Formats: sequence, C-alpha cells, structure tokens
Amino acid sequence: MDPIVLARIQFGANISFHILFPTITIALGWVLLFFKVSFNRSGDEKWMNAYRFFVKVFALTFALGVVSGITMSFQFGTNWPGFMNTVGAVAGPLLAYEVLTAFFLEATFLGIMLFGFRKVPNWVHTLATFLVAFGTTMSAFWIIVLNSWMHTPAGYELRNGVVHATDWAAIIFNPSMPYRLGHMLLASGLTCAFLLAGLSAWRWLRQDRGPDVMAALRTGVTLAALLIPAQILVGDMHGLNTLEHQPAKVAAMEGNWETGGHVPLVLFALPNEKERRNDFEIAVPNGASLILKHEAAGVIPGLNQFVAPDGTKLHPPVAPVFFGFRVMVGTGMLMLLVSWFATWRLWRRGEPGTVLGWVLVGMTFSGWVATLAGWYVTEIGRQPWLVTGVLTTAQAASTVPAGMIASTLVAYLVVYVALIAAYVSVLFHLAGKGLKAVASPSGAGVSKAGGAPRGGGYAQPAGATAQAK
Repeated sequence: MDPIVLARIQFGANISFHILFPTITIALGWVLLFFKVSFNRSGDEKWMNAYRFFVKVFALTFALGVVSGITMSFQFGTNWPGFMNTVGAVAGPLLAYEVLTAFFLEATFLGIMLFGFRKVPNWVHTLATFLVAFGTTMSAFWIIVLNSWMHTPAGYELRNGVVHATDWAAIIFNPSMPYRLGHMLLASGLTCAFLLAGLSAWRWLRQDRGPDVMAALRTGVTLAALLIPAQILVGDMHGLNTLEHQPAKVAAMEGNWETGGHVPLVLFALPNEKERRNDFEIAVPNGASLILKHEAAGVIPGLNQFVAPDGTKLHPPVAPVFFGFRVMVGTGMLMLLVSWFATWRLWRRGEPGTVLGWVLVGMTFSGWVATLAGWYVTEIGRQPWLVTGVLTTAQAASTVPAGMIASTLVAYLVVYVALIAAYVSVLFHLAGKGLKAVASPSGAGVSKAGGAPRGGGYAQPAGATAQAK
C-alpha cells in the first residue's frame, strides 16, 4: 500500500483508540463532582457509594487515556514531520498550554481524588474532584482549539512556506472552534451518561439493586435525555458552519454530486466515485436543501465542483464520510429514543425492567460508536488537507518505508484489541462485584462538617454489608 495511506491508517487507529477514554473522563469527572456534592448536601450514603464505584472507572479510563495519548504524540515526528515543520509555531504552544493547564491539574489532584478521601478534610477532597474535572475539560479545550484551527485556520501568515502566528485570539477562537467544542463536550456527556446507565443496569440485572445503583442509573438516563436534544441542535449549527467553511466535506456527507438547488436528503445510497453518482439511492425530496439552507430551492455544493482541471480530486473520499455521518446520526436517534423511554419508565415504575435493562446494557458503549463515526466524518472529511488551505497530508508525510509502517500498525492493532477487551471486561467485572468493589474496611462514617473521615472509611447504607456478602 501507499506509505501515506498506511501512515493515515496508523494515526487513525491510534487516535481512535485514544479518544475512547477522554470521551468518558471529560464528563465523568463532572458526574463524580455531582455525586460528591450531592453527598455533602444530603448526607445520603447512596451518593458516596456511587462516587466510590465510578471513581474506579474514572481511574482505569484515565490511565489508558494518558498512555494512549503519549503513543499518539510520537507520531507527529515519525509519521508527519512536515506538520510541526510547517505549523509548529501554532501547534507547539497550543499543545504546551494543554500540558500546563490540564495535565498539571490532573496529575496534582488525581491522587487526592482517588486515595485522599480517608486522609484529607472532606472539602479538600471535593475541591480535588472539581480540579480534576476542570483539568480534563481544559485538556479537551486546548486539543479542540488546535484541531479546529487545522480545519479553519485563522490568525496566521505564511513566511517562506512556514506558518507564523499573528493573532492568538483569532487562532484560539477560530471560526469552527465554538461549534466543535460544544459538539465534543456534549458527545462526552452522552458517552458518560450511557456508560453510567449501562453499568448500573448490569448491576440491577444481577440483583444488585441498592439505592446507589438506582441513583447512578437515574443520573445516567436523565443526563442522556437532557443532552441529546442539545446535541442535535449544536450538531445542526456545526453542520451549517461546516457548509460555510468546508463545503466539500458537506457535499460528501450528503452524497451530493452536482451543485444546485432542490437537493434531496439521501437516507441511503452506495456512493460510486468512479461513476460520480449514487447507486441504490433512497432520498427525501428537497430534504438537504431544507436542512442546510432552510428553503426547498437552496443551493448545496456538489462534489463535482471540487475537481481540478487536471482531474485531481479536491474533495475527501466519499464513502467513509457518507456512511460515518449516517452511523453518527442513527446512533444519536437511538440514544434519543432509549433515554427518553428510560426516563419515562423510571419516573412511572421506579425500576427499568428486564427488557429495558438489557437494552441499556447493550447501549453502554453507544457513545463510542457515535463519537468515532463523528470523528471519522470530521477528519476524513478534511482530506486532502492536513491544515485546510495551508498543508496537505502528502506534504506533511515522512519517508518511512511502507513495510515499517505496516509492521508497527499490526503491532498497534494487536495491543489495542487486547486492551479494549481487557478494559470492557474489567468494567463489567467491577459492576458484577457491586458493593464489594467499594466496600470500606471499616463501617465508620465521615464527618459531613468538613473533618477527615472517621475510622478510615465512609459508612455503608443499612444492609450493605449483608448484600455485599
């Protein structure tokens, strides 16, 4: 295979594996803070037990996120040396800001959050939880700033083919950043919400039906029910922004070949790049024009508009963008139906029931599916550019031989499959253990007045010891 294609696949595999874990921890940190604040306000032990269970999930997820992020960062040098050579004046400081404002906060206070609740005053532990949650969000902010700038670069000038920053406010608040950041944070919230609901439903199905399980389950489905409408709205705004700044990507998403009005909304098709048309198309008349231009005659750019006179394609590969977009939207619609029905069911019946319980278990990692599909649309949709209008993927690629890239790609994939399998199995193993996973060595409680926990642990709710046994 072409070394550039192999390098893209390898980087794609690395970033696909990495993004799974920050997508959980960004929102889970704030959910843990919600559990902790709820305990502080009410003194109800169900919130503390929910915290103690899901803080283990956070720790495992955070560790894998850090390790996979380090591996991914090496590839800036091994696979894409032209990236830093050309845009390092912008990318370098943004990555440094992430380390300074995010990792320092997380590294400093994560230990207190995980292990300090028996050793520090309650308010210090709560503050540490907040700072870790804030750190994960700041980490996402700086990464999204850089990624958005690569899509819609601003605040720079080219000198001898090298990018130099001229306006850091324009760089940070580039045209697509607010939409991309909102879309990603909501995606994280939904991923975390269904993880909460799925693991809690698994515990409920295994007859672990304590108040902490139901509190986490209600939190998960309610959070999902609230966030999915917001995600649909922000996603629509993000799509309109993409139409303005990256029309070729939107053309691929819609499977639209000819520029014009009255463009149908293609529900399903097999994009045929060789013939420049769609096969087996099922479409809603005028749908795309109505959604993107809010009028039936609205003009939508077509893919044939993005072909150079010499035949060179200036648009992304169509099939992965087209299908990735439909997987993302389809998963989002399923999230909407499941979360709203689950919220209604818990409000009316007080428990999920066996069928809904298994549906929620099946949806545990649905956020991963939607997030990966969305990222493939975003990143593949930028091709052939690495930095739009500034640097192509081919210009940034290294001269590493194809055989070397292929061998390391295989090694990465083997390790990643093993780690994903281990991660998922450990999460469900923890959920299967239930209160055993969070039981403290002492039945003594915590001083809600702000003192250190008494007796080395938080109190268990009535009957918890017997249930754990």
